[in-house]
Parts: sequence; structure tokens; C-alpha cells
Amino acid sequence: MKTVVITGAASGMGLAATKIFLEHNWNVAMADYNQEQGQQKADELAKKYSTEQVKFFQTDVSDEKSVEKLAKSVADNFDYADALLNNAGVFTGGMLHEVKTADWDRIMNIDVKSIYLMAKYFVPSMIERKSGVIVNTASVSGLMGDYNMAAYNAAKGAVVNLVRSMALDYGQYGIRVNNVNPGPTNTPMFQQNPQSVIDEFVEASPMKKLVEPEDVAKTMYFLTTDGAKSITGQNIPVTAGFGVWSSQPKQ
Repeated sequence: MKTVVITGAASGMGLAATKIFLEHNWNVAMADYNQEQGQQKADELAKKYSTEQVKFFQTDVSDEKSVEKLAKSVADNFDYADALLNNAGVFTGGMLHEVKTADWDRIMNIDVKSIYLMAKYFVPSMIERKSGVIVNTASVSGLMGDYNMAAYNAAKGAVVNLVRSMALDYGQYGIRVNNVNPGPTNTPMFQQNPQSVIDEFVEASPMKKLVEPEDVAKTMYFLTTDGAKSITGQNIPVTAGFGVWSSQPKQ
């Protein structure tokens, strides 16, 4: 039975991915900062699967000692990780000069530094076994610019290019690395927007819908399978059509 480590696993896309991997008979190490919610979700899922198949580990992905502890816990419980889903992320809005230093540091640490830390403590085992898959959650906002989202654009833009470097460096060891790039997704974080804003996003989609967390999770799972064995270094948009418009008006 294979093992996947999923960060940001207590809600949204991470929780949806947890469920899909369990359905496909994987072990899942759920990592999240939210101890109460993460343990609750793991306990609920363990009733359907087993406490041996799904385990929760409270983790601050921006803190090196916390990630090191996660890697040790995964090794103790599952031996090693076949796949990593670097899904944990936060959002900060505002024009660049308006962003508080603490908010800039937080988004860079959680959205970007976390991928470095997860690689530092999990990739050596993959190199040793010459096998592994890494999937990072980037964003359509890493592929293009947005108004009032300078820090988020910068962080996700870093992830968009980081995947290419990782794919180049680790391909020789049989490790594939890809990104999913969701558009506006119906997660608890996105639902914090006013309904009027949510409605504007729905209207802007060619499909007149938001992306559902399960849509992204299914793409994450596909990227870990043999069906994607020749896919690496790619940014895979899952956007319900966001980003396909040139911004030119109708003629």
C-alpha cells in the first residue's frame, strides 16, 4: 500500500485529496496546523477506513523543526512517503506597498518555504529509492497577475517556476514534480469573500461556476498515477475556464 503526505489536509482541497487517496487504497498522512479540525477529520475517516491507514500530524509547514518531526512521524508510521502533496497555503491581499511585513513573511513562508522544507526532509528517501511524486498547489494567480494581490502573485509565481527546477534536478532519480494551478475554488477560505464577490467570480467563468475542491483533488491524484508517468515539470490549470480569455472585448 502506497503512502501520501498531504499538507493543508484538514479542509478544502487537502481534505478532498485525502478522501480520494483513501478511496484508492493509499495510506494518508494528514498534516495541518489546525490540530482540532485535523484530528476530528482523521478520526471520522478512520471509522470508514482504519486508524492504520489515515493518521493526523499537527504541523507548521513554515517551521523546520515541525516539518522534521512530521518526516520522522511518517517514517515511524508508514516507513516512507511515495508521494507528497504540498497543498498548505494562505492568502494576503493588497497592493505591494500596502502589504504588512509580517503578512509578506507569512505568505512566503507558508506558500513557498514550506515546499523547500518538505523537500529537505522527504526527498532524500525518494532519491534513495529512485521513486517518488511531488504535487504542489500553485494557482492561476501564479501564471498571471491580479489586482490587489501582489504578495499572493509573487508567492504562487515562485511555485510556478520552482516546479521546473525541481523536475530538472530530481528527474534523474525517478521523481516527478508537477503543480496544480486552481482557479477560484469553492473552499472555506474562498467562501470568506462577500457573496457579491463570489457571484462575480462565477459570472466571469466561461462555465459559470467555481472550481470544486474535488476537481483539484482528482487532478492531484491523477498526477501520482502511472497515467501521468511521462508528465513532469508542468503547471496544470484547473480553473473552470479562468485564464483562457485574452481580455479583448467581444467583436
